[in-house]
Amino acid sequence: MELQTISQVSKTFQISTRALRYYEQLGLIKSVKKEDYAYRTYDETSLAVIRQIVILRKLQIPLKQISVILNDENISAALDVFTKKADELQSEIKALSTIKAILDSFIDKLKSSNISVKSNLLSDKILQELSETLTVTRTTLREEKSMNELNRAEEELSRLNDVRIVYLPPATVAASHYIGDNPEDNAGEVLDNFIKSTKLYQTKPDMRHYGFNHPNPTETNPVYGYEMWVTIPDDMEVPAPLVKKHFNGGLYAAHMIKFGNFHEWAWLDEWVRNSDKYEAAPSPEGSEVMFGCLEETLNYVNRVQTDAGLEDLQLDLMIPVKEKQR
Repeated sequence: MELQTISQVSKTFQISTRALRYYEQLGLIKSVKKEDYAYRTYDETSLAVIRQIVILRKLQIPLKQISVILNDENISAALDVFTKKADELQSEIKALSTIKAILDSFIDKLKSSNISVKSNLLSDKILQELSETLTVTRTTLREEKSMNELNRAEEELSRLNDVRIVYLPPATVAASHYIGDNPEDNAGEVLDNFIKSTKLYQTKPDMRHYGFNHPNPTETNPVYGYEMWVTIPDDMEVPAPLVKKHFNGGLYAAHMIKFGNFHEWAWLDEWVRNSDKYEAAPSPEGSEVMFGCLEETLNYVNRVQTDAGLEDLQLDLMIPVKEKQR
């Protein structure tokens, strides 16, 4: 089979190029380089592993456990991971079933009587009666589930309920920009060295760290770039190749992820599209700079001082928004 470029694989499996490079960093997959081609490509062996990763992620298996499964030649590791995940889900199912049963009981009472919500519906007596009569029924599932069913289940579970609306204040930033292979790490290395050499974490302990594609990759051009910012004092000068810029700030819809879960960008985009109160705010630069979207590294001050790894890194994905006109 002909080698597939990182952009082709990204489009086929609907995962970001950054996630693919992270899988490689974790040792889950390997890329190869075509002759006279500077960017990552993947052979059939890697594509088969990527297919497995995609399915396991849809089953909500964390990347650490996926690594354990793929690196174990027998089934014991997979059996252990799957059993623990099934136990976790059963606990969630039981809790949610209890909540649903209570709500159904409230609905039945409201439909069949003239109970006053303020005086009687939530009384200790009624709650006690409900708790004594509730039963949690197990749903019998077929052992075999198709990929289409799995996709529908993931779609249902991917509806976000933790989106925050945050205001980012205007700020002066030091910007690091790199276009080429692995742009995040290359841009980040320059910025990290600047922060450590200036001990910025001491002069600005409230510094914040943002990043975004610049430019975005396209179907015809897999080359893309990444730009990173760190907030600095207004009067601070920065050495080349860093550039001093002004960030206007603004209103954003924010959703926190663990590093590697960049597929959740689609979930946040869907939340904004379906919001009754907010809509995406247009970016003057458009797709060139990811439509104004940002990735903020949380607790960056601690991370840059301790050289912490990526496994515990958390990011806020942020889409610029504005309130809809009534």
